[in-house]
Amino acid sequence: MSDIAAFARVKRPVVSTWRRRHPDFPAAVSETSGRPLFDGAQVAEWLAASGLGNTAPAELRSELALFGLIALRERFTPWQLVETVGSLLCLRRLDGRSLVDPEAEAGDEALWAGILRRAERIDVEDEYVLRELRAIDASAAHADAAPLARLAEELVEAAYSEHGAYEWLLAARSRLGLDTLTADAVTPELRSLLGQLTDLPARLGEGRPVTLADPYARAGDLLAAVLADAEERDLLTVLAADPDDRLTRITRRRLLLAGVEELDLDVQTGTDLEERFADPDLVLTQLPYRPGEDRSVVAALTELERVAYLLRPGCTAVVLGPADALVDELKGTEAAQLRAALLRENIVESVIALPGGVLPFRPGYRPALWTLTRGPVPEASGKVLLADISAEPLTPHVSARLAEDVLLWRAEGLRRDGHDPRYGRVVPVADLDRAFRGSLTPPAPPLSVFWSTEVAERPALIAEAEARLERARAEASVYEQERGPYRGHVLRRVGALPPRTTLGKLVAARRVTRLSGHRVDAVHLAPDGHHTVLGSEEVIGERPVGGRRIDRLVLATEYERAALTEPGDIVYTLAPRLGVYVDHAGFSIVTFPARILRVNRDAARPLTPRVLAALLAAARGTARSPGAVRPARRIEDYQLPDLDPDEVLRFDALLAEAERRERLLRAQADALAEARRLTVAGLADGTLTVGSAPTHLTT
Repeated sequence: MSDIAAFARVKRPVVSTWRRRHPDFPAAVSETSGRPLFDGAQVAEWLAASGLGNTAPAELRSELALFGLIALRERFTPWQLVETVGSLLCLRRLDGRSLVDPEAEAGDEALWAGILRRAERIDVEDEYVLRELRAIDASAAHADAAPLARLAEELVEAAYSEHGAYEWLLAARSRLGLDTLTADAVTPELRSLLGQLTDLPARLGEGRPVTLADPYARAGDLLAAVLADAEERDLLTVLAADPDDRLTRITRRRLLLAGVEELDLDVQTGTDLEERFADPDLVLTQLPYRPGEDRSVVAALTELERVAYLLRPGCTAVVLGPADALVDELKGTEAAQLRAALLRENIVESVIALPGGVLPFRPGYRPALWTLTRGPVPEASGKVLLADISAEPLTPHVSARLAEDVLLWRAEGLRRDGHDPRYGRVVPVADLDRAFRGSLTPPAPPLSVFWSTEVAERPALIAEAEARLERARAEASVYEQERGPYRGHVLRRVGALPPRTTLGKLVAARRVTRLSGHRVDAVHLAPDGHHTVLGSEEVIGERPVGGRRIDRLVLATEYERAALTEPGDIVYTLAPRLGVYVDHAGFSIVTFPARILRVNRDAARPLTPRVLAALLAAARGTARSPGAVRPARRIEDYQLPDLDPDEVLRFDALLAEAERRERLLRAQADALAEARRLTVAGLADGTLTVGSAPTHLTT
């Protein structure tokens, strides 16, 4: 059932709910150690027919084949699965026909023997498939190996091509247990940025042949990502190298299936590219990862220098490597001299500090990017574009604007028309040379910051915030004069304490009604809808109320049974901790796990929403210990004093008065915080200064 949850991309309890609520859910076909096992094809058909789950119908067949491969891990190692299935897909592409003849009733023995004969005939020099298929033939019976061919055929049928099937297989390598192939993977956002920086589609669009190279290819992830955006692959030649022979064969198969012709492809085992095959026009690579304890700044810069030597005039390289070598301040003289020599050679185009987390399996690794161009345009000669986005998430918007900065700098250099980089500063190499060993980070915010509308309007915005502060202070002063100072007239109780009750008893006596929240899809939420959405985050104060809203037409069409809150409803949550919020305006949507308490004003001993919310928030024993997964007690068991109706009214008036005064004070605090924030931001980036201060501001 956990596999079904992963298959459908839902949480594990959802599958139990499906089994309970849907009589047509597939029945278990067997049981292992008390765990029911299901037929994968039946589950896929049921998900496709019911429309449940988060897996697209087109992906169900591929996922089913991948689960079939995962089930074979008891017979084969992860390496055998990836290498053998990849070889079978490559054989299918080279041979131009299916692995399994649907019209032939061949058994496993005959099927596998036929596949081996085809491999020996087509891959005579053992460039792509023969070695792997012979190895699996020697280590497993034909009855075990033949199912791999059928699963490979199912992957092709689901993906519509051998290339798509192979990419799906490699995307699932962590699920297959092949962690060594996963460790160097980068996030899709970083792959997209690298593809934009290479600008390969535009180069191919000029109609001239392009040679793409990667001297540290590993499994070919970066090359495959760039090729995915290229269309004119008949103009493309690819060179690659890696010391691991297994990885070079994976990369060779991957590039062939991606559409690179055999005659235009050369992947070497070792550390050197076959430059006699073709001169690189574009280099895209990731420097080999080394743990921090063994990492050498000099070694990383030497590898970077080796990439630079591959470039002939007009060629470009995009290099991903460790930030402590590419960006940070250097301590050793040898490393500093090596980096300074690269800068003085006039080939460094840009240096970009990247955010952490873009290599998901190496969270402590800080990466950076260098782009190199041999023979830059005259306007860029002797200068370097320094950018630092290490504190920003690598969103598509950030990637697009950063790539535009680099590509414009590559094409036109320093422009005098006011188009300045939005994420970097252009710095002369001479300045960097004088700051020997210094870090390669922008010396100041980008010039676009100084000329942005937000910066230009800061003085006016600060003045507006100061005016709001003055108005709020005056309003609070008038209210203070009319109402006098705050006095709650709270006295020590004399006599017997009020009787105790619980929320459960109040619900049973119909003095309070409890209502459930609704499950709302996040895609239907927006900041500009008609109805406020209240969830746990709003109730406990982690998100401002009104930040999430939903359109009334979406609410009417997608959630026909959803009910709006009434003015005065109490919204509460117990996860992740107790939170209580009184929705005075009403007409909101409450999302699970938040729920609603509605006070019955016609009860014999009525409560008010403010009083009930205050008593619940102050109830004892409501906290959750650090290691507990459940609250200490249910909310129905919370004990409350059962106050007299007159005391409830006096308490409600006191709470209302406190809320009004709190709103007045908060308005002043918000205006003051806004003025302070804008002032600090302006002084920090150098766009504002403080004039002569009045006497009351001096210290």
